Amino acid sequence: MNGAHDMGGMQGFGPVEPEPNEPVFHADWEKRAFALTLAMAMPGGWNIDQSRFARENRDPAKYLSMSYYQLWFAGLEAMLKERDLVTDDEIVVGHALKPPKPVKRVLSPADVLKVLHRGGATERDTNTKPMFKPGDRVRAKNINPPTHTRLPRYVRGHVGTIDRVNGFHVFPDSNANGAGENPQWLYTVRFDGPELWGDGADPTIKVSVDAWESYLERT
Repeated sequence: MNGAHDMGGMQGFGPVEPEPNEPVFHADWEKRAFALTLAMAMPGGWNIDQSRFARENRDPAKYLSMSYYQLWFAGLEAMLKERDLVTDDEIVVGHALKPPKPVKRVLSPADVLKVLHRGGATERDTNTKPMFKPGDRVRAKNINPPTHTRLPRYVRGHVGTIDRVNGFHVFPDSNANGAGENPQWLYTVRFDGPELWGDGADPTIKVSVDAWESYLERT
């Protein structure tokens, strides 16, 4: 989707200023927002792409006014309400007002470390062959989907070179909508700075983007 979250190559937001020795979390509530989002994925039944879309899918003014973990918490609230696991009045008061809805699975405290270390592999088996190979010139399609996509706006319509074939992976655009994994070949595509930002850009700049096969077309 074309939202405020897609800030790559955007102007007017000032320089990126990393915080020296930045901690993973700046406050205890950020830890809870992170932990709750991961833990509730099991009873809530959402996947990583649905979780990302829930954070992206909000008014640009609100998105830009929120901190990173405020967005995580807002996304968590949205996913819980979509699945009738919490109500607006329960969010306001901060505790349950009616018996919990039955769920198929929960994440027990004893399983937390195991689940975190295991993660979730996205590569899938296939008997198909990739359309492109390293060295091929490709163009990123100029798409404007209304829902989640991992193709950043600043590369759309531009020509790059295939650097790597990364395997056959879950397609986030459909996975975010609950439309299935629909795995595709995934590539690393290298773009030159002047191709993306014009002749005035530093000619030594190279930008690499991981792009699924349906994002790309031959030049």
